[in-house]
Amino acid sequence: MTGLLNYRLLAINRLKVGLFDMAKKSKYIYDWPRPMVTVDAVVFGFFRNKAKLLLVKRRNDPFKGKWAVPGGFVGMAEELEDAAARELAEETGLVDVSLEQMHTFGTVGRDPRGRQITIAFIGIVKKGLNQIKAGDDAANARWFDIEKLPEDMAFDHDEVAKFAIKNLKRKKIYRLNQKRRKTKPSGPTE
Repeated sequence: MTGLLNYRLLAINRLKVGLFDMAKKSKYIYDWPRPMVTVDAVVFGFFRNKAKLLLVKRRNDPFKGKWAVPGGFVGMAEELEDAAARELAEETGLVDVSLEQMHTFGTVGRDPRGRQITIAFIGIVKKGLNQIKAGDDAANARWFDIEKLPEDMAFDHDEVAKFAIKNLKRKKIYRLNQKRRKTKPSGPTE
């Protein structure tokens, strides 16, 4: 929980410093519509050397009751990676997960609330796999086998998940776990 507290304190400090300046209309703030920006944290873990993807069940509309990748809106004075880590912590309880920017998804119509672009981050959990707990706007948090993901996921998260799984399969940690799985099963990789 210390990590979540640190993320919140960092966000609060950044808001105090920059939000009011950014919110003021200046000669660089224009009247035409702009897209919304979100982040998603696509996180994998290995159980008995088998790759699983962490998903959350949405508590609120749009897509209430559908499974999705943890994520949400970026604060005005928040760095993208900080926003991804914050959303992951708030929705699943996972902290201190190393995240790297993976891809940007921006298909028009991906979010019924309006034009929205998301920056997806990828991470692999090595500790605390069994300590996930749904929070904030997530009704449930659960690990899914990457070969048995839920159908009809929220937004375009089926596309996000497929892209991330393809990315994961190129990583050395995935190949090592595949080799281990063929020789002998073990517990969670922690």
